[in-house]
Parts: sequence; C-alpha cells; structure tokens
Amino acid sequence: PIIPPTHPFRTLVLCFDGTGDQFSLDNSNVVQFFSILPKADGTKQLVYYQSGIGTYNTPEIATPLMSRIAKFVDEAIAWNLDAHVMGGYEFLMQNYTANDRICIFGFSRGAYIARSLAGMLLKVGLLPRYNHQQIPFAYKMYTSTDKTGWTQSNAFKKTFSIEVDIEFVGVWDTVSSVGLIPRSLPFTTSNTIIRTFRHALSLDERRAKFEPNLYHRPTDTEKLLSITDQQIQQAQSTENIQDFMERKYSRDLSTPTDVDEVWFAGCYCDVGGGSVDNETQRTLALIPLRWMVRECFKTDSGIMFNSEGLRSIGLDPASLYPHVATRPPALPVGTARIRSIPSAKSQANTQPSALAPILRTEEELELQDALSPLYDQLSLGWLWWILEIVPLQHRYQRPSDDTWVSYFSANLGRGRVIRHDNVRVHRSVKTRREAMTEDGRKYTPKAEFDWERVTWVD
Repeated sequence: PIIPPTHPFRTLVLCFDGTGDQFSLDNSNVVQFFSILPKADGTKQLVYYQSGIGTYNTPEIATPLMSRIAKFVDEAIAWNLDAHVMGGYEFLMQNYTANDRICIFGFSRGAYIARSLAGMLLKVGLLPRYNHQQIPFAYKMYTSTDKTGWTQSNAFKKTFSIEVDIEFVGVWDTVSSVGLIPRSLPFTTSNTIIRTFRHALSLDERRAKFEPNLYHRPTDTEKLLSITDQQIQQAQSTENIQDFMERKYSRDLSTPTDVDEVWFAGCYCDVGGGSVDNETQRTLALIPLRWMVRECFKTDSGIMFNSEGLRSIGLDPASLYPHVATRPPALPVGTARIRSIPSAKSQANTQPSALAPILRTEEELELQDALSPLYDQLSLGWLWWILEIVPLQHRYQRPSDDTWVSYFSANLGRGRVIRHDNVRVHRSVKTRREAMTEDGRKYTPKAEFDWERVTWVD
C-alpha cells in the first residue's frame, strides 16, 4: 500500500543527483529515495529524477571524444549547471497547477541545483505552461546579480510569472562551490518561499572543495531593516551586496522557514550515499536517508511512499503513518566494533544478511549502520591532496554580525569548522563514539565544534 493513501492536493517531487551520479551499481540516497516513491498515478503525485553534473550530453557535441571531454569539464567546473536548473524548472512549468505542493531533493551539487531551482522560483517566479523559449531568459534574469539585474528580474516576475511556494526542500551535504569556480547564485543560502528545509551534513568530510553550504536564516534585526540603496552601495564585498539584495527582494511571509540541519557520522558519500555497492546491506548512508524520510512525514509534506519501499530501507510504515511515533532509545553498543573497509578479497560486508530488514527493528539496523565503514577519500585517493595544498577561496558567515567573510588558504586536510551556536547531531554519532574500531581505536569526528553546544537528534 501507499502512505499516505490520499490527500486533497497533488505533490510534485523533483530529485537531483550528485556529481557524476546516475542509476548505477552504487546508487546515491537520491536514487534510493526516488525508488520508494509511487509513480503510477500522476494525478496524486508526479515525480522527476535528474542525473548528476558530469552525466549530461549536450546535443551540440557530436563526437564521442568531445562528449567525454565535455563530461570531464562539466564535473570539474559544472559548466552545464544552467541546463540542470532549467531542466527542473521546465518540468515544473509544464506540470504545475494551482494548489500543487512542490518538494525538491538533492545531494552534493545536486543539492546546490535543488536550492538554485528554489532560488529561481523566488526571484523570477514560475512561467505559465508552454513558455519554453522564455526559460533561458528567465534563467539569465535569475543569475544576474547587479542592481539592474535585480530590478529587471523583479519586473520580469510581475509581467510573465506566477508566484509559487515550495513545501519541502531536503538535501544531503550541499557543497558551497560548484567545481573549481566558486559560484553563489541568489537565494541558495536562504529562501523565504520554502516552508520546510532539511539538510543532512557530514561530520568527517575534509576535502577543500567540499565545504558545506549551510542555510542562513535572516536575523530579527535583518527582518526589521528597510534595505536602502545607500546600504547596498556601502556593502564591502560582492557577498554582502548579494545578501542585501536578497533581503530587499525576498517575499515577506508570516511564517519563517522551518529549518533543521543535522550532522551525521561519515564523509560526503557516507551521508549522501554512493560509497558502497547496492548489494551492501549495512551502510552509514542509510541513517540520513531514513532521517530524511521521517522528516517528510513529521512535517506533513504530503509526499507519498510505497510501504514496501519504506521497509526495504529499514522503516516501519506503522511508525510513520497516520502518526509519527516517538523513537525508542538507541540500543547499547555492547561488544560491537566499528567495521573497517573490507578488502577486495573479503565480501563479508556485501553479502545479504541472514535477517532481512523487515525482520529487524529500526534500532537494531541503526546500530549496525552506525558502525559501518567510513570512506574518507583523502585517505583512499592521493589525487585529492593536490587541491589540499593549493590556496583556495573559502567563505563563511560571521556569527557576530552575519556578514560574509572570504579568504584564501590551503586546507591541508583539515576537518570542517562548525560555527553555529547550536550544533544538531544525530544520535547515531553518539553510538559510533561509544564503540571502538577493530584495532582498538575510538571514533572522533573530523569536524571542529564545541561538544558542549550539541543537541542530540533522533
């Protein structure tokens, strides 16, 4: 059966995969999520999947060699970012009707695309059906960030588009820059038309080009500010100018976005999926996948799921609908150990378990998943170290006054720095910290933050 079985509206669900990701032998959480969505009845729910950056072929590129080169360049600098965003926008333009609920999901650069699409919908609105020729112009209006561009995009929206809200945005580990060239498109860090925003983040990713792009909620002071042209002219950096313009042109909604960003054990692909082959039964990535699905039910997003699909990832449908049940406490670690990455000869971790997920509780599965191997690409592949010793641009928002700070430095394999006052960490991290590795070492997340400021999340 499908849960929820019905609702008085239709849900449009868009899923954007990560860099180089598509349906394969090591699927990401985006594919896993998409696989458990009902697809037969388009009058109740319509679904859309887009493979990741680096998987697109543009029709202008005819030869196989040029196609391979184009894919490599796309992975490096995301030169097809516009095609990905406009592809999702076109799906909505062709299918959206009044009262539909829009829900968008993504991983890595696919998460950035998801947030860019949401930003485009805020800045230029949604064109009426069949206006295909206008989409490239609408995207140009969206990406134009000078004063004239903001004024023109606002006029474009009033002339051609309809205003829409976004019910739910769920992303796994959004990266802050897309490729070697840092990009910051409007309304990707904050967006007032999003009702619910959920973000699963990696505590152990260390690579320089994988800095997390966190959500920025405007402060109470910002909400009261009337942004003047003088303030914009006095802004000290491009980031701060864009911040001012976003606040000036945001829609003033009575209910602020419900934001929750939660940190999980593991690196980039341990959170977004794709670090292990599909036959692997227990993996760290299943924990943030189950968390995201549970949040869809807790926030009444309206997204429909196949009950069998929920069971396949370790969720009991009865614990999610008609009411989301309070989770039991996590199971004690006991003598269980954190497993290491299996060797090529060892297939112990990839053999199907004697007990299928349907026969186990979520707590039992979570214990096994929390102790799964962690795949640190800096340890597994030396080529990533080239970017660790090169000074690259980094940017963050200063907590004291919310201004954006940019600087250049070499990362040298350092962990992420979490500057939030309230660090929300999933309880499975505590489970992993209580266990030891097979050679007797304790797990300590690579990220830098104050453990006294941690709030544990189910």
